[in-house]
Amino acid sequence: MTSEHNTHAVEPWLQLENQFCFVLYALSRRITAEYRPLLDAIGLTYPQYLVMLVLWEAQADQSPEQFAGVPVKFLGERLLLDTGTLTPLLKRLESAGLIQRKRSEQDEREVRIRLTEAGLQLKEHARAIPLQMLCNSGMAPDRVLAVQQELRALLTAVCSTEPAKSS
Repeated sequence: MTSEHNTHAVEPWLQLENQFCFVLYALSRRITAEYRPLLDAIGLTYPQYLVMLVLWEAQADQSPEQFAGVPVKFLGERLLLDTGTLTPLLKRLESAGLIQRKRSEQDEREVRIRLTEAGLQLKEHARAIPLQMLCNSGMAPDRVLAVQQELRALLTAVCSTEPAKSS
C-alpha cells in the first residue's frame, strides 16, 4: 500500500518566511547597516553608540563635575549585555578618549563609567542621527513610534519569562 503523504514536505511553521525570529533578525541587521555610515562619520560602532546614548542620558541632569559615572552593571542592565561583551566595548571607548573607567571609592569591585569632555562633545555630532534614521525608514513618524511601542512590549514580555532550560 502506497502512502499519499509526502514525508519531505515542509510544514508551514518550519518555513523561513513564517519565522517571527527571522523577521526580527533580518530587520535588526538591516537597521544596523543603515546606522553604519552615520556612525562611521562620528567614529562609533553601533554597540558603542548604544553605550554613549545611555551615558548621555545618565549625565543629562548633572554637571560633568558632579557626575560620578554609572556602574558597568547599570550599562549591562540597560543594554541587555553581559560584562564580557561590555568590557571590550568600554576599553575601545576609553582608548578613543570618550569615556573614563574608574573603580568606585565606596566599593572597589565596582567599575564606574563616565564621559570625558570629548564624549560629551560627541553628543552634538550625534544629534541628527535619530532624525536621519527616521527619514531613512520611509515610514510616517507615528507609524514608526507605534511599531517601536509594540516591539518594546514584546521585549518586555520576553524578558519577563524564564528562559527555556535545555535538558
